[in-house]
Amino acid sequence: MAMDAHTRDLRYFVTVAEELHFTRAAERLYVSQPALSKQVRALEGQLGAPLFERDSQGVRLTPVGAALLPYARQVLAVWRDALDAAERAKAEQAATLVVGMSTSPARGGLLPAIRSRFTEAHPEVTLRLRQIGWEDASAGLADGTADVAFVWLPLPDADRYTYVVVAEEPRMVALPEQHPLAAREFVDFADLLDEPFLALPKSTGALRDYWLALDERGGRPPRIGAEIASTDETYEALVDGRGVCLVAVGNVPLISLGGVITRSVHGIAPSRLALAARAEDRRPLVLDYLRAARKVAGTVR
Repeated sequence: MAMDAHTRDLRYFVTVAEELHFTRAAERLYVSQPALSKQVRALEGQLGAPLFERDSQGVRLTPVGAALLPYARQVLAVWRDALDAAERAKAEQAATLVVGMSTSPARGGLLPAIRSRFTEAHPEVTLRLRQIGWEDASAGLADGTADVAFVWLPLPDADRYTYVVVAEEPRMVALPEQHPLAAREFVDFADLLDEPFLALPKSTGALRDYWLALDERGGRPPRIGAEIASTDETYEALVDGRGVCLVAVGNVPLISLGGVITRSVHGIAPSRLALAARAEDRRPLVLDYLRAARKVAGTVR
């Protein structure tokens, strides 16, 4: 028995079986009735048995046709799934992956290293970097404007995300250069408890609390000198003497400009920079970018 039936032949057969009428089936398939009959006869010839009984009373499936019908439907369904998968793969090859960030993750070539690993596997994918304001601690993940994002932990609504820690950095304190503590080589966090602090926007939730070091304050509420939502705002508030702030070592060059200095702080945990994605997002490109970050982070540590 020949085994090279085309999906077209099976589609024609299934349509006739559903209509039990060659003319209506031909109309559904947008082919002529003679062409449809010819293809069905060709399939019957391959199988060596008739699939339909045709007489003055109409069209009926033969036992062979009835036996073939459920399997023909399965083959067509699997083929449709295969085509859908192929189309998704083609779309992903030409896709754009949006990488959100609120501050530069360039630390020691981290971003180029991740990009290099990822593009080696997906050379046709465009990576687009998107700068997100500090009001959004998820750097675009929460509202879907980023596919993956470099974020500081802890994330608000942490259960919504999966992440890879790509860097752990000590937190330093940034001070106006005329501040009394600026003369010290390092600062104990206890000496900062009464200082006004620059705070992230309230929308950042747990991340705002973290950079105010609430866990290290022993229940004492922080004094808020000003809210900041960008590097420029932070620098201006520091120079203006409105408060001090904690800053990750990797971000020190962004604000250590004229009028601002940084000092090591004893008594607080280090900061953690992560690459994150939405937990339910299982797209191959997203998972592969996370995988690339995990490999790079493993070589850096």
